Amino acid sequence: MSRSETSHFSASAQAAAQSDGGADRIAWIKLSLAFLPLPTPISDAKVFTGRQKPLTEVAMVFCEIRTRDGHEGLGFAYSKRAGGPGLYAHAKEIAPTLLGEDPSDIQRLWDQLCWAGASVGRSGLTVQAIAPFDIALWDLKAKRAGLPLAKLLGAHRDSVRLYNTSGGFLSTPLDQVLDNVDASRARGIGGIKIKVGHPDHAVDLRRVDAVRKRLGDDFPLMVDANQQWDRMTAARMCRALEPYALTWIEEPLDAYDAKGHAALAAAFDTPIATGEMLTSFREHAELIEAHASDFFQPDAPRVGGITQFIKIMQLADYHGLSMAPHFAMEIHLHLSAAYPREPWLEHFEWLEPLFNERLVMREGRMDVPDRPGLGFSLSDQARAWTRDSAECGRQP
Repeated sequence: MSRSETSHFSASAQAAAQSDGGADRIAWIKLSLAFLPLPTPISDAKVFTGRQKPLTEVAMVFCEIRTRDGHEGLGFAYSKRAGGPGLYAHAKEIAPTLLGEDPSDIQRLWDQLCWAGASVGRSGLTVQAIAPFDIALWDLKAKRAGLPLAKLLGAHRDSVRLYNTSGGFLSTPLDQVLDNVDASRARGIGGIKIKVGHPDHAVDLRRVDAVRKRLGDDFPLMVDANQQWDRMTAARMCRALEPYALTWIEEPLDAYDAKGHAALAAAFDTPIATGEMLTSFREHAELIEAHASDFFQPDAPRVGGITQFIKIMQLADYHGLSMAPHFAMEIHLHLSAAYPREPWLEHFEWLEPLFNERLVMREGRMDVPDRPGLGFSLSDQARAWTRDSAECGRQP
């Protein structure tokens, strides 16, 4: 599909951007829909069981916000497989409600955006479509303060330990997985996660055994079943995996099976991790209060942005949970640095071509950048992969 002409919202919405008042006001918003191609198709347990097709691209919805006083913010949401155009369409509908508003009132503006589309729900796609705006407003606020977002939130650390996922998909032959393990360690990765959930459980165990032997007994190793098992199978697999001293077993059950995850967490020494597929604060609250995991794994773009992510962090910290947010390390690095308990950060290099800046990792950790805000700007490549864009308001 060729890149389309930039479209514009209604004249009345643009007029709202000219609101008077002493406080700074949101004057201009641009939304863009881009598709990030992956070098090779990716498969996990959901593909091997026929529930999904291999992943070939990631849809990105970018939001750029500028205020009357010239401050700027950048945020994004994403969708793997279907949903990207839907996120973009909903975001375009609700964007004009922000024009003329004070960008500092982020919590109030989140509610405003949520209720603008509440008739189609307050979770799922409608909430994920809020994320680009919310993240852009937090980026803007930190830039205006001249601080990295982590410092604005109140950092507990200047670097975060990190693990790599992208080298251990089920579609990757075991010999290549082992080569990827060696390459990741050489680059400075602090932990390795591989996918499990193969229809033949013996295949999972062989792969885990081989990677554990390659890493040695003490190097952090995680596995991710991607919601593949039923309760009986999960119990058997968790028992079989106990000897491997795993840092966690991720998503052994359906994402909404809080009771099942809680039973596994209580029964086994190996920690249980889950939460990445949830799309609201309420869903995470139900999981946390059910004691369903040892590691909670929120995803800021999926839960509606940083505002909701902070609420989830506060509740999880109260319950004494460890954190390992899902994907989007460009955002989650800052949020992880602000979590009181030592977290893990998931390293995915997939999004790197979208930005001009790079993150620095060393000795198993990733440094929090000292650049203001999130510390990223869109690359020319991101612009080239853009298939549609729309603006409202007027650039100051």
